[in-house]
Amino acid sequence: MVNYSNEEYVDMIMVYGAAGGNAQRARRMYLERFPKRQTPTENTFLAVIQRGRENGNLQPRQGRYGGKPNKIPLIREEKILDMAHAEPSTSTRIIAKQVNVSQSFVYNTLRRNGLHPYHFQGVQGLNPGDYPLRQQFCQWLSGCYKKDRNFPTKILVMDECCFSRNGVLNFHNYHTWAEFNPHAIRQNNFQHRFSLNLWAGIVNNALIGPFELPRRLNGDSYLQFLQKTLPELLEDIPCAVRCNMWLMHDGCPAHFSRAVRDHLDVAFPNRWIGRGGFVSWPPRSPDLNPLDFFVWGYIKELVYATEVNSMDELRCRINAAAENLRQQFTMLSDNWIRRAQLCVDMQGQHFEHLLKIL
Repeated sequence: MVNYSNEEYVDMIMVYGAAGGNAQRARRMYLERFPKRQTPTENTFLAVIQRGRENGNLQPRQGRYGGKPNKIPLIREEKILDMAHAEPSTSTRIIAKQVNVSQSFVYNTLRRNGLHPYHFQGVQGLNPGDYPLRQQFCQWLSGCYKKDRNFPTKILVMDECCFSRNGVLNFHNYHTWAEFNPHAIRQNNFQHRFSLNLWAGIVNNALIGPFELPRRLNGDSYLQFLQKTLPELLEDIPCAVRCNMWLMHDGCPAHFSRAVRDHLDVAFPNRWIGRGGFVSWPPRSPDLNPLDFFVWGYIKELVYATEVNSMDELRCRINAAAENLRQQFTMLSDNWIRRAQLCVDMQGQHFEHLLKIL
């Protein structure tokens, strides 16, 4: 084994950086710069970089080569693992501060022991009483699908969504590539605000709308929409589909008014899904509504890619995103049924964490 001084190790690091992180090139450059020195191997370059990142110590541990073992790093690694198992959501920064090691040492220790960081997944809060209702609805939908594979396309799925100037941004998904940190910013919480309340529907593998609703939707305005506006929006849907289609909406107060339910009983006899409908809509279940789990998120991702500066610009972006989306409906019904089957398997509880596994 060749014993290198700290100065030589520092030179190795400098050359490794100049070589762009290529150990083979670094070895050649080191030989050119220091022809009278012992030329380190490629593994030596990699080893000193790893030691520097993990614990800041350039010299190798003496215990590896027959000397007295260094128990301190082992004790620290055990403490790191104990803290990670006791509190899995803790950060590497907090562990590093308490164990008195570098954050990279904590990260590498966890990775070496098979632990990886995973992001939390946001889901709708559920009450225990929601589980059987969700399971019952999904069993009904799956049963109808087994009898008629085209049944999901015969349901007019409807929903409303509010689009504001700010939107809902997940900054984890936004980044900018640069050689140096440009300290890029993204403005929000503007003093000048505006918003749109939109309706959209899906039937026969087609997106209907979006259509702008009153900012405050109530039973009367929603009933007027169903009676006068909805038939106009459905004019391009084949008559055979319109005559036999179902209607589905969630249980928001405007949907549950007596006048709305009476109208749906006449317009869609025994063919509407909702709160108080022929088939009950399970509360707190946006994960079972294609507009919620796919359409609105897709549109918002495009709309809020950059800052929105005016109401007209917001409308234009929504319409452009909707046109882009109209080409994406080929597998939507299959995805919906897959979710329903997973919900049944989970007895009505959360299932979205299983979507990426299967």
